[in-house]
Amino acid sequence: MKKLYETTITNTGGRSGEVHSPDNVFYFDISAPKELGGEGGGGTNPEQLFAAGYSSCFNSALELVLGKEKIDAKSTVTATVSLYSDPADGGFKVGVVLEVEIDGVDKEKAEALVEKAHQVCPYSKATRGNIDVELKVIG
Repeated sequence: MKKLYETTITNTGGRSGEVHSPDNVFYFDISAPKELGGEGGGGTNPEQLFAAGYSSCFNSALELVLGKEKIDAKSTVTATVSLYSDPADGGFKVGVVLEVEIDGVDKEKAEALVEKAHQVCPYSKATRGNIDVELKVIG
């Protein structure tokens, strides 16, 4: 397997710290949400960062599928990431709902395209069998 890209991000302070790339092009304060006992604050959190990454990656996979099918359409992907308590080990687990809209494509065709994207998306491959991912086609 040929490596196409690699990146590094460092966190200090966990959910009450910051994340940054070595060149500081990527930098965010991290704040624990009030729902998790934090102050809320003005920073982001791991769930938002995961939602940003998954929605972007999935939409790129969908654009690849649309291109292969010769469909010229705009797509939008919204990822909702939830953090759940895990009674099996007393820890936590995540779940994701991906809401997808493809302009000008009927729902049945859109569902087929979304399923194809789910098969090629690296995030979908990485999470398959590990977390619950629900696909919802809007429109």
